[in-house]
Amino acid sequence: MELRQLYTFKVVAELKGFTKAAEKLGYAQSSVTAQIQALEEELKTPLFDRLGKRIALTEAGKRLLPYALTLLQTHDEAKKVVQAGHEPSGTLIIGAPETLASFRLPEVIQKYKQLYPQVRITLKPGVCWEMRNLLRRGELDVAFLLEPIVEDGDLNIEALVTEQMGLIASTNHPLSTRSKVEIEDLIQETFLQTESGCSYRSIFEGYLCENGIKVDSDLEFWSIEAIKNCVYAGLGIAYLPLVTCMKEVMEGKLTLLNWGDTIEPVVTQLAYHKHKWMTPALKAWNKLVREYAVSWRLESTKNRSGLGA
Repeated sequence: MELRQLYTFKVVAELKGFTKAAEKLGYAQSSVTAQIQALEEELKTPLFDRLGKRIALTEAGKRLLPYALTLLQTHDEAKKVVQAGHEPSGTLIIGAPETLASFRLPEVIQKYKQLYPQVRITLKPGVCWEMRNLLRRGELDVAFLLEPIVEDGDLNIEALVTEQMGLIASTNHPLSTRSKVEIEDLIQETFLQTESGCSYRSIFEGYLCENGIKVDSDLEFWSIEAIKNCVYAGLGIAYLPLVTCMKEVMEGKLTLLNWGDTIEPVVTQLAYHKHKWMTPALKAWNKLVREYAVSWRLESTKNRSGLGA
């Protein structure tokens, strides 16, 4: 059983196709097929069901996959142990939702690159459940979660800062002059939503549904900047972390509605696999993030105090 065959098996399983796997790996499709057949012959069992143009893992394939992932991760870590010195180097793969990738991490990445120029950083966007799955599969070194505090048997998860949330509107919105916005005031409003799977969107939608407000999800965006621009244009209101919009609120471009209800908080969290080898690059990254988290908490407290919360 060769590592090359196991890696090909992993890619075929993830992409659910020999053709797609061949394209990703840069192989001829016949080479991919030959590697999988050789693996099946050695194990004396089929690993994939061929269903016309579709394929699916057999029960044997499903049992093999976690072991293949573990062997491949161990191989990668062994190479890093041998090649790495005490100074951070190599590649650091970081996962984060768009909110944090845009508004929390740029300053951290900039500082990290100044301190450790030998480290190559790859930033992968995604929603929180995807980040956790990628960590479990060893496809990320570290991830940032933006959701209620979670526990996971496979992952170390550290709470960094509880994010202040708010409802934002244009400055000429009818609710902008209200001394307090009540739940019934939101019944006829249009809500500009983040992408499906976003934790704070799900929490807010749940809150609205519990209070009998039907949510129209026709206006969905992948970009916080696009949401803010559409709020500014008067297309609706949005529920966002204050870190994403406080600048525009302070400049008078957007209004933070005096909405007094509290719902489940969302927390920026640092996550990494419990059994992943802590490379010098990863140790240095986590240390720097924890230092920045101190200023994030101070900023959050300042925003809360400034808003009279």
